[in-house]
Amino acid sequence: EFQDRMLQSVAQIRDAIDPLASAAKDTPESIGHRVAKLANFIEPVAEAAINAASKMPHSQKQTDLLDQTKTVAESATELLYAVKDAGGNPKSANAHPIVDDAAKNMQDAVKDLTDTLEEAASESGAVTGLVESISKAMNEAVQGAPPETDDVKPFVHYQEKMTKTMKDLSRKGQDMVGRAGTDPSQLGPLGKDVTRLYNGLTQEAQGAIQTASSPEVAERVRTGVQALGASCMKLVQNCGDVQANPRDPISMRDLADAARKVAEKISHILAALQSGSRGTQACINAATTIKGIVTDLDTTVMFATAGTLNPELEGEKFTDHREEILTNAKALVEDTKALVPAAQASQDVLANAAQSAVSSISKLSDCVKLGAAALGADDTNAQVMLLNAVKDVASSLYNLLDSAKNSSGRHGDGAGEDLKNSTKDMISKVSSLLMTVKSVEDKTSRGARALDSSMDAIKQAVVILNSPTTAAREATPEDLIRSTKPVTLATAKVVAAGNSGNQEEIAAAANMGRNAVTELLTTCKAAAARAESAEVRNAVVVAGRESGTAFNSMLAQVHIVLQKPTNDKKQGLVAASRKVADCLGALVKSAEALKGSDWVNPEDPNVIAENELLGAASAIEAAARKLAELKPRERPRQADESLAFEEQILEAAKAIAAATSALVKSAATAQRELVASGVVCSTSSDPNEDGQWSQGLVSAARLVATAVNSLCEAANATVQGNATQETLIASAQQVSNSTAQLLLACRVKADPNSAGQKRLQVSTKHLGKMALKHLH
Repeated sequence: EFQDRMLQSVAQIRDAIDPLASAAKDTPESIGHRVAKLANFIEPVAEAAINAASKMPHSQKQTDLLDQTKTVAESATELLYAVKDAGGNPKSANAHPIVDDAAKNMQDAVKDLTDTLEEAASESGAVTGLVESISKAMNEAVQGAPPETDDVKPFVHYQEKMTKTMKDLSRKGQDMVGRAGTDPSQLGPLGKDVTRLYNGLTQEAQGAIQTASSPEVAERVRTGVQALGASCMKLVQNCGDVQANPRDPISMRDLADAARKVAEKISHILAALQSGSRGTQACINAATTIKGIVTDLDTTVMFATAGTLNPELEGEKFTDHREEILTNAKALVEDTKALVPAAQASQDVLANAAQSAVSSISKLSDCVKLGAAALGADDTNAQVMLLNAVKDVASSLYNLLDSAKNSSGRHGDGAGEDLKNSTKDMISKVSSLLMTVKSVEDKTSRGARALDSSMDAIKQAVVILNSPTTAAREATPEDLIRSTKPVTLATAKVVAAGNSGNQEEIAAAANMGRNAVTELLTTCKAAAARAESAEVRNAVVVAGRESGTAFNSMLAQVHIVLQKPTNDKKQGLVAASRKVADCLGALVKSAEALKGSDWVNPEDPNVIAENELLGAASAIEAAARKLAELKPRERPRQADESLAFEEQILEAAKAIAAATSALVKSAATAQRELVASGVVCSTSSDPNEDGQWSQGLVSAARLVATAVNSLCEAANATVQGNATQETLIASAQQVSNSTAQLLLACRVKADPNSAGQKRLQVSTKHLGKMALKHLH
């Protein structure tokens, strides 16, 4: 009750701030009325805050609520003083920024208090404030108010944002249904998420309504968002009902129905958005298809590189497919040219142009794959060149469709500049494909063509590395370091091919370098995204960019050597390869900085040894817990001596397991002391020696864990009557022998007077006493 009252008063305070700040600048006659209006809400908020805090179970939340309420009151005082100084005088320019700052501070304080109240309300099942928030956002969407920002985006921008928000909203609704049966306490935060997502959706919907291609589409979006708001209100209300009565089947059924209604309303809005953007939707669908074509070509390149891409029919030749390739390439160029005017035309025209373009690239890709296969597995370099060329064309068309989608419906302000640039790049890539088709049959120019193709691909990879787009995958610093090795091998192969001047070797080296460097730059972008600071991230990106640029410079030098193979030119090739090596070294150093200060090498033998020791200790503790759960088998009542003996067996096994666990932990501590003292180095000057010592520790720790596990099984079998006492004694002796081996392995490089070794000796003696006392 008090939380709802506070939410209502805080909402009224929020609505009163901007009118008061506006009056302070140019409307003096309104200041008195608006000050009184604001002041009337402060006292009810303070009283409700005290009462609401008294109902809260946690002292920290009580403190947060009271502190934030106090902050709102203090910021209100600050605003009133600023309003007094400004006095509604439009000529008091110096006072106006102070009023704006005070108003902004108060808005921030009110927002923090509102968030705290909504969170507390959702946790307690009180959802009145959330429902009112949805209702207010729904009314704004119905009114169709223009977006808050002056920078109005095209319809497709709002369409994409709304689609993503609605997917998240639908997912939250389904999560509610799932949590209702398993963890009702999570329903409160989910209700708050639904409210937040719907409020954001209404902001995006206002932009979509303003930029819709027709009044019909705008009206469908408006009514769809309004209907979705009503469903979201019902969903949040049912969510509160389930929180109040988690075991009420009617409330749970109503919640499931409300979630289903939300998903249904979302589908109606999606249909409205797509009807208003048939062309842009066709561009999106075409881009998705092209992604699949590129992936298929990547797979075909892998088969070609492995030498397993063979013609489908015996006797098939490349000339059988050359004319078809040229015809489809020409058709694709025409479709590309048609996309530019189509982007500024109607949605139907754009849709037809996009569908025609994707049909042409699909046909071109198929006939190029057949042509590459017809070359035979004996000519893998030509196969890879041809496939890479058509893959570049497909990637360029993907960018062109993205530009067409973004420029659709926009006029002026350079809206079509990106589209024109993408078109030029697309035609350039098609021309490159045609040149590659010719070079396939002309072996004297094959190397130069492969160099050009590889340089273009690396330049594009550098552009993607520098772009603000999100990385396509995840990568670790170790992945980045590993990806430099193929580049090093490719560098050596390029230098050798450049010195030989053999076209086939140059083509093979260029193809190898292309794959290695593009993979390096992709991994570099993904790894840089994990950086702890912007400084480290920028260092990694710069090092990656310089590595790609240096490799391209080396390929350009090979071009020069091909034209005039003098000793000076070949020396320039060597210098270029050194530059690549230096850049890769800098990249490796920057990758090391990505690891952070708390990183440890998982391949370090000492780390492996310590992990195995701790793992063995954990395994032994688990075995001891298992022993604790064992009970002697039920049997006819006998003399007490027999029953006591079985219990003694279990107690003995438990004692030995506990002592062994303590010994293994002492060994782990002693091993860490050796590394810390420098007796054993994590990066040893004699890695074989330390590695063998660490392997000895690992082996001994595993033996101890296995022996204790065998002891548990033997103890269990003995008390159940399925094993003899001799088996149990043998298992105990195995534990004793394996722990002795662990002790010897740990003492090899240790100081016998160190604290760790003394603890190790105490643990060993204790284990021996346990074995002698209980099992002999």
